[in-house]
Amino acid sequence: MRRVIVIAVLSAMTAAGAAQAETWKPYGKPSDKGIQWAYDADYSYRDVQTGRVVVMQAISKPGAEPRLGPSAPGKPDGVGNVVAIDCKGKTLIMLGSYQPSKPLELSANWRTDNAAPAKSADDKALVAAACAGADQLASK
Repeated sequence: MRRVIVIAVLSAMTAAGAAQAETWKPYGKPSDKGIQWAYDADYSYRDVQTGRVVVMQAISKPGAEPRLGPSAPGKPDGVGNVVAIDCKGKTLIMLGSYQPSKPLELSANWRTDNAAPAKSADDKALVAAACAGADQLASK
């Protein structure tokens, strides 16, 4: 009986750790000030209701001291947002943003918000990177 409990606890801990994994994938070119955007491949999923790809993206400045991202919400160097991408239409909807002094709050009605076209080089690079493997994403 004790073994069953230990196995259950270890399995739950492993699953919780995997759910919070962060695999940041840089996209686009660093700015002239050294800022680089990345998206978290472990957070990405396809929204069942809209078919949009939902991703968390964050900024970083490689080599900066103190360290600056990319990091998820709640971390001292986490600055970013969550967007929903229409891969065919190449449009984006902002769901929410975060920074160290502001926790992430996602819009409850984002599915009815107006989408904006991906116009900037960074937005176009995000669409290309996040949509490249969209058919492999889990649906939620």
